[in-house]
Amino acid sequence: MSKPTGIASTLLGAVLGPALQLQQPSLWTASLYVALVAGGAAAFLFNKWIPRGWPRRIALLLAAACITFATTGWRACAYLEDQLDPALEGRDLVLTGMVAAMPHRSEGGLRLRFEVESARAADQPVTLPPQVLLGWYANDGAQPEDLRPGERWQLAARLKAPHGQVNPHGFDYELWLWEQGLQATGYVRAGPRDPPPKLLSRTWCHPIEQLRHAVRASIYAHVEDPRLAGVLAALVVGDQGAIERADWDVFRATGVAHLMSISGLHVTMFAWAAALAVGLAWRRSATLCLAWPAQHAALVGGVALATAYAVFSGWGVPSQRTIWMLGCVGLLRLGARAWPWPEVWLLACAVVVAIDPWALTQAGFWLSFVAVGVLFATGREPQAKPEGESRWRRLLHSLQGLLHEQWVVTVALTPLSLLLFGQVSVVGLLANLVAIPWVTLVVTPLGLAGVFLPWLWTPAAWAVDLLASGLQWMASLPLATWSAPAPPVWAGAAGVLGGLLLAMPLPWSARLLGAPLLLPVLLWQAPRPPPGEFELLAADVGQGNAVLVRTAHHTLVYDAGPGYSRDADAGQRVLVPLLRAWDERIDMLMLSHRDFDHTGGAAAVLRMQPQAALLSSLEDGHELLALHPGTRCTAGQGWEWDGVRFEVLHPPAEDYEAKAKSNAMSCVLRLANGRATALLAGDLERPQERALLDRQADVRADLLLVPHHGSKTSSSEDFLSAVQPAAALVQAGYRNRFGHPAAEVVARYRSHGIRLVLSAACGAARWRSAAPRQVQCERVLDPRYWRHRLPQAPAGEE
Repeated sequence: MSKPTGIASTLLGAVLGPALQLQQPSLWTASLYVALVAGGAAAFLFNKWIPRGWPRRIALLLAAACITFATTGWRACAYLEDQLDPALEGRDLVLTGMVAAMPHRSEGGLRLRFEVESARAADQPVTLPPQVLLGWYANDGAQPEDLRPGERWQLAARLKAPHGQVNPHGFDYELWLWEQGLQATGYVRAGPRDPPPKLLSRTWCHPIEQLRHAVRASIYAHVEDPRLAGVLAALVVGDQGAIERADWDVFRATGVAHLMSISGLHVTMFAWAAALAVGLAWRRSATLCLAWPAQHAALVGGVALATAYAVFSGWGVPSQRTIWMLGCVGLLRLGARAWPWPEVWLLACAVVVAIDPWALTQAGFWLSFVAVGVLFATGREPQAKPEGESRWRRLLHSLQGLLHEQWVVTVALTPLSLLLFGQVSVVGLLANLVAIPWVTLVVTPLGLAGVFLPWLWTPAAWAVDLLASGLQWMASLPLATWSAPAPPVWAGAAGVLGGLLLAMPLPWSARLLGAPLLLPVLLWQAPRPPPGEFELLAADVGQGNAVLVRTAHHTLVYDAGPGYSRDADAGQRVLVPLLRAWDERIDMLMLSHRDFDHTGGAAAVLRMQPQAALLSSLEDGHELLALHPGTRCTAGQGWEWDGVRFEVLHPPAEDYEAKAKSNAMSCVLRLANGRATALLAGDLERPQERALLDRQADVRADLLLVPHHGSKTSSSEDFLSAVQPAAALVQAGYRNRFGHPAAEVVARYRSHGIRLVLSAACGAARWRSAAPRQVQCERVLDPRYWRHRLPQAPAGEE
């Protein structure tokens, strides 16, 4: 590795600046960022008076970091100037605008990016963000119109600020919306009392999106199996939403999920093939070769055609990163610049970060750039080919090189994968050795050729089916994946360094120094409560309940959150990633009652944790009982884990014979250790609250999970007086259609001096028996300026 230079210091600063700015919990004023840019520019101008060597390098690093920190913050300030006016949330609006991208259809309707031209509220013009994300849902079983990019529509809609769920190790939906430039979400109102949606005109705007839409429709028309058509649509036009959830599970388990979208590998391979073709064609003309060297033409042509491919496939963030990297390396070669590999690598990183600073928050950014850096660092010098070497010998050497590179990347990225995802694929090395050449050399070329010869999509689907069968077999093998608790960042960084040392072409005495660096990743254990204590995490799942209860050696999940659609639920999106990151083994899943906002994620949790006991009030014949047999929860049941007493207070056995409505059958669980108490009340309503008090059940608690999400049907005065909690948690969606929590219920809690914690404002809420009067909010523990901030809540609420 070469000595650090001023260029390397500047490039490193250009990456560090945005990385630091992204840690800001809130933005400064735009004028302050402008002043910082001026200060950094002045430091660059006067750096020649700084002594050479390390002092000048440090000064260049700080100046570059200052400038990029400030420009990132200034861009964020400018972006927020177009945010949705809170006064317009939930109001009936009439939007006029254009479908800006290929819509995504599901069984529930359409989701589309809408480019707003004008808007009216109560016949008065209003200003909206430039682009919004709309859902157009099926109404009375009728599917919405088949919208196409470039169409101008007039729609009645309701909007709200971008608001997502904030959980430990969870997907940051608000950041995704930020990166997509979507500053409001909402839904089309197409009921009988609403103005009917009106198609105004069809235009030639967004021609690439129109072409992508037509190609996707053609794929589904030519491929009978929608599952295979979905994979082809993902590979050809970048529609990852077309891949079914079960297939994603297989791809993740075998470590090939990165291949099932337009990834950097696809774009790089396309650039290589395009450069080869352009070079061969260029060399056929002596005039062209005299005008410009063939190798330069091949380089420019390859990058240009790869850019066209990336644009056609949706211009996703991985494709963008790859294009900027290829462009940087190509410019250096055209300029005959022989930079050391660390500077080339830093240049590509700096360019990507300058264009999209928020890429630093994405797992794909770190996986791709760490992989490229590892290959750079462990690359072996090319050896001269012996004269007369046979074709088979050259092929064997190429296969050995491929195996070596895949092994190096696997060893180095395993700690990073544990840090980012909490699991690694044990069969991933073998699966990628098969899938990478098959997808890049067979499936993708056939799929792209189908754009011009649609009959080729049939053999492309056969190729996908053959690969999927092999991957399914690999995923079904015992120990196909290995999970471990997500380590802290320092442990992940040490592990990546250790994997790099093990993979580098060094003497084994030096390589083995990497082994101790892997130990923090491999041996890390998520901290648990001490014996005799317990803790709760009320997950942020939207409109529904899901609470994780942990003692020293046991785990219980109370309710599993709602189902969002046929392919998405709170179990798959929130609970499973959380359980995997903490390496939790569930002892019991307790479902309070059958309502879908409490059981929607249960199947996903039980598939991941088949050993868990199921305790519920589900009626005989319920589909979940067919998936996983369980027992009834009945008042009087109780057990003790690690010095913590668990007691079921409701429903009594006779209520099962009365066949009461589902809310009335909510399983109520009380947890106590003699010093602190928590009460989980499900969707209990006033008659059942009264029945509990009449049976003289001990309902006193320091923490209360508010019954029925704060509905007017629950939280009676007598019940709150009996419970007397210091804090109460409301698990309800932001601007949910039920109006939970009701204003009168909020007022009642405030009158009792109870701190009310709303999941929409708090995110995931943490409570510990060791500190029973404290509730920690994930939005407070991990603040980010792009996250939606609710209007100031009344005193006592969060």
